[in-house]
Amino acid sequence: MDTIRIDRKSTLMVAHRGVSGLEKENTLAAFIAAGNRSYYGVETDVHRTGDGKFIIIHDSNPKRVSGVSCRVENEDFETLRKINLKDIDDVTERIDLHMPSLEEYIRICKKYDKVCVLELKEAMSEQDVIEIAETAKREEYIDNIIFISFCLDNLKYLRKNYPTQPAQYLFGSFSDDVWDALVKYKLDIDAHSSCVNEEVVKKAHSLGMKVNCWTVDDPEECNRLVGCGVDFITSDILE
Repeated sequence: MDTIRIDRKSTLMVAHRGVSGLEKENTLAAFIAAGNRSYYGVETDVHRTGDGKFIIIHDSNPKRVSGVSCRVENEDFETLRKINLKDIDDVTERIDLHMPSLEEYIRICKKYDKVCVLELKEAMSEQDVIEIAETAKREEYIDNIIFISFCLDNLKYLRKNYPTQPAQYLFGSFSDDVWDALVKYKLDIDAHSSCVNEEVVKKAHSLGMKVNCWTVDDPEECNRLVGCGVDFITSDILE
């Protein structure tokens, strides 16, 4: 099995949690798989650990991907790093699969010249958001990062301290409040594909906003969105 290539015209593809249709989500293997393909960006999720470090995983509890139950935000970084993740079949043990550090993720994207699409998970403090951005600065890659989050406060902190940093607001449906927040905080869109159509894209572009859609694994839906003129599509397997 490999990725499915589509005629995406000018739309840029983002690998969701790395190429999670081929390799275990949010692992170095998934990020390298994206690096070796034509993706524009590599999306992932970052959490703050109990000892104030930053680790890559989607859920707040690693049980789904490892079988080990705990709260990521309550555990120290080294304890979490020792948890082996199961392979993509959720059964096979692989000793090379573990939760990456934020720095490892950025370095792989940098090595393969991919844009980081970095989701700030959970509600973070302003200092946490600053430290994540400063980590990217130390890695000399801040200019190649798009921050995304479902938590508007995370993006408010980002915008306050990094006024020009690319940022996308994640949400599942449009409302007046969502549009107001997008305009007020100068954010781009990262919306569930089901709520995106040509009218939405035209409105967003007229307001100077870019449009990203998640998570699109069906080629027909991808073609529809390309036809609507979206700027990015996030996918597990489409390339």
